[in-house]
Amino acid sequence: MAEHSESGGVSAVMEKISEKIQAHDSSSSSDYDSETDSEKPASVKAQIYRLFGREKPVHKVFGGGKPADVLLWRNKKISAGFLGGATAIWVLFELVEYHLLTLVCHVLILALAILFLWSNAHTFINKTPPRIPEVHLPEEPFLQVASALRIEINQGFAVLRNIASGRDLKKFLIVIAGLWVLSTVGTWCNFLTLFYISFVLLHTVPVLYEKYEDKVDPFAEKAMIEIKKQYLVFDAKVLSKIPKGPLKGKLA
Repeated sequence: MAEHSESGGVSAVMEKISEKIQAHDSSSSSDYDSETDSEKPASVKAQIYRLFGREKPVHKVFGGGKPADVLLWRNKKISAGFLGGATAIWVLFELVEYHLLTLVCHVLILALAILFLWSNAHTFINKTPPRIPEVHLPEEPFLQVASALRIEINQGFAVLRNIASGRDLKKFLIVIAGLWVLSTVGTWCNFLTLFYISFVLLHTVPVLYEKYEDKVDPFAEKAMIEIKKQYLVFDAKVLSKIPKGPLKGKLA
């Protein structure tokens, strides 16, 4: 009887130990599965194609400041005000065919006439005379704008020089095609209309892309793959057969 009870106790202890081992294995496997499941979305997310190879959100791509807020309609009143002002200017100068010098002169005539009459008639209408502020344009903002423009223009000249040197045929063809398209669009409309169209596109395309980027990026990926295929065909049939002179070796 004693041996039977001892063997029963040992078997009970062994069963408890085996149950604990199985529970530990199941918990560790579940933890591993949860870790792999949590890692899968990150890896899948890292493989998602983004337009132009961007890694930052659209707001960060545009600088993340107030201009980005305006372009992406973070403040709808300010964005609508900019777009409405640009539309009013385009309607005045393009549809109504108003001239800039005429508009400036008319605005100044109206403002001076109102201030002059108010300054002389304040005693009759029991109003305080208008306080005309002294306007002084600061020098620093103009210097900052000029410095920024100088840097951008110098970078543009450096890019043009690099393209003209003949070192990158692909970039050369892209720039030539872009300038040709721009010149063709320039024959359809004048500079003001082209500027207004660009302004409207900047205030509509980025915000629409940010809203529907998960749908746009797959189509963009397919388009880029097809463009690369066509470029490889064009390179094999045309570009590879163009003789390259000694200029590239001298410049290198």
